[in-house]
Amino acid sequence: SMYIQTSLNPTPPDPMQAKIMKYMPVAFTFFFLWFPAGLVLYWVINNILSIAQQWVITKSIEKTDIQPT
Repeated sequence: SMYIQTSLNPTPPDPMQAKIMKYMPVAFTFFFLWFPAGLVLYWVINNILSIAQQWVITKSIEKTDIQPT
């Protein structure tokens, strides 16, 4: 879910930051293997809700950009 969330955000201008954002989901997956299940569930649900929120905001902005004023 974190990979989808980072793909919805604009690409950072710094190439190093873009690489870090690309590999962070892999690192977090490795870290969360040993975390309690409740914390991982909270993190996943939070990411899913953030993805939905970002998608709605992006579609709303695109819709207002298309319509003439």
